[in-house]
Amino acid sequence: MKDFSRELNFKTSRSSGAGGQNVNKVETAVTVMWKVDDSEFFNEREKSLIKEKLKNRINLDGLLFLNVSESRTQLQNKKIAIEKILDIVEKSLVIPKFRAKTKPTRSSVEKRIQQKKQNSDKKENRRFKF
Repeated sequence: MKDFSRELNFKTSRSSGAGGQNVNKVETAVTVMWKVDDSEFFNEREKSLIKEKLKNRINLDGLLFLNVSESRTQLQNKKIAIEKILDIVEKSLVIPKFRAKTKPTRSSVEKRIQQKKQNSDKKENRRFKF
C-alpha cells in the first residue's frame, strides 16, 4: 500500500443537516482532492488503471474528489477522508485473477442426470395411483 497522503489537498466547508450552532458556525466537512496525473508514487500503468476504474469519481481536470462529513470534528473527518481515499485507490489497483472457463466432466454430467432420475422416481412413487 503506497501512502501518497502528502499529495492530497484539503478544503473545508460547513456540514449539512441538523446540528444546531455547531453546524452553522464550524467548518467540519472535509473535501479531499488528488491530482492523479501529477502523482509521483504511481507509474503510468498504475495511473491509467486508477483512471479507468475510478472514471466516475474523477473530473475532467483529473482530480479525484471525496467529501467526508461523518464526524463532528474537522480533524476526525480529515483522518477518515485520508483512509477512504487510500482505500479506494488501493482497491482500484487490484487486477482480478483470470478465470479460465471449464466444462463439467462427462462423469459429473451423468451423475447429475442419474440423481435427477432417482429424485423423479422417488417423487413419482409418492403419488396415488388409480
